[in-house]
Amino acid sequence: MRIYDIIKKKRDGYSLSTEEINYFVENYTNGTIPDYQASALLMAIYLNKMDKRETLDLTKAMINSGDTFDLSSINGIKVDKHSTGGVGDSVTLILGPMVAACGVPFVKMSGRGLGHTGGTLDKLESIKGFRVELSKDEFVRNTNDINISICSQTGNITPADKKLYALRDVTATVENLSLIAGSIMSKKLAIESDAIILDVKVGSGAFMKNIEDAISLANEMVAIGNSYGRKTIAVVTNMDEPLGKAIGNALEVREAIETLQGNGPDDLYELCLKLGSKLLVLAKKVDNEEDGRNILIDAVKSGKAYEKLIELVEHQDGDISYIKNTDLLPKAKYILEVKSKVEGYVKSIDAEEIGKAALYLGAGRETIESKLDLAVGIILNKKVDDKVELGEALAYIHSNDMEKAKEIEERLQEIYLIGNKNIDEKELIYKEIE
Repeated sequence: MRIYDIIKKKRDGYSLSTEEINYFVENYTNGTIPDYQASALLMAIYLNKMDKRETLDLTKAMINSGDTFDLSSINGIKVDKHSTGGVGDSVTLILGPMVAACGVPFVKMSGRGLGHTGGTLDKLESIKGFRVELSKDEFVRNTNDINISICSQTGNITPADKKLYALRDVTATVENLSLIAGSIMSKKLAIESDAIILDVKVGSGAFMKNIEDAISLANEMVAIGNSYGRKTIAVVTNMDEPLGKAIGNALEVREAIETLQGNGPDDLYELCLKLGSKLLVLAKKVDNEEDGRNILIDAVKSGKAYEKLIELVEHQDGDISYIKNTDLLPKAKYILEVKSKVEGYVKSIDAEEIGKAALYLGAGRETIESKLDLAVGIILNKKVDDKVELGEALAYIHSNDMEKAKEIEERLQEIYLIGNKNIDEKELIYKEIE
């Protein structure tokens, strides 16, 4: 078998066999196939696409390129959640404790933020001492003890995906559904949970900008998960404006704590209830989503979900006083109020531009090596549909650099679109896919 023949076959529009896909992934990962030939095959895939069988084979080959994380020694039906990335998306910090408080094991290996989207691990590291690197034994033991573990991905999970993604990033071959779905699902399926919910974001602040592409990606990933033998469902959700009100690591941790205490933004809480109720059905904890929603609400109202976050932090060596007193979380030197120059109703808040503004302040990474400022970010005082008076606060900028804060103040005046109240009712959830 020769890589030249595989490239030619896909260039000419034919489906690759399982053996050909395995040959490519194995030999590119071990360095036998050079970047220039791998690039040629990726471009052929990008242009001629892959069918569902090819996509599943690619995913399996990437999983088999490294270690898998056997979680069979964890008691109960284990559930996992993945978001395709957005702005102000602190769902994992809320959803995990809520689901765990209902007696269902929530297992998640998370990533770090890059660009305008945030990462769960960065947010958790706002809590003094919180340890994101766990051994497999610690991960299993903690989950059996308190029904929840959230940690970083181990070094040898899907090495083929790491190498291929880096190459796609510099060869204009990222935006292909099979390559995107295979990349995401290989990492999810290498962690051997029993059921997965996918939160596929769509809109200005998401990777997928239009609803048709988001639904196609969701269908592709659900098909891979179910074909691999894992119960997988997806929810396509709105990311045209940021989720919740906080954008920035410590700010989002504070908002997550407030939500677990019953005082969070409605859209953020509602999404956690929607995803959580589906996870409880997948875990066979309840027979229907309405019952799941009710016990999740009870977990919040009783304080059990908040206590579960404290247990998570304690088990991963974090300082729980940061949860009990959020004033201890990293704080910015300056807080600049952004006042509206007009009156009316908020018609739109471009989530991507808000994310970029927070990135400029230091809340995100331009490159994987960039150093974060965990204290900085933006708190939205007004969201879409809200009434705004002249001089009323639109947002608050948290910054350690006043010059940058003033630049962002001007940018926010442009990002907030204010006009007459003629907005169609905004949707939180567009589609559910099983």
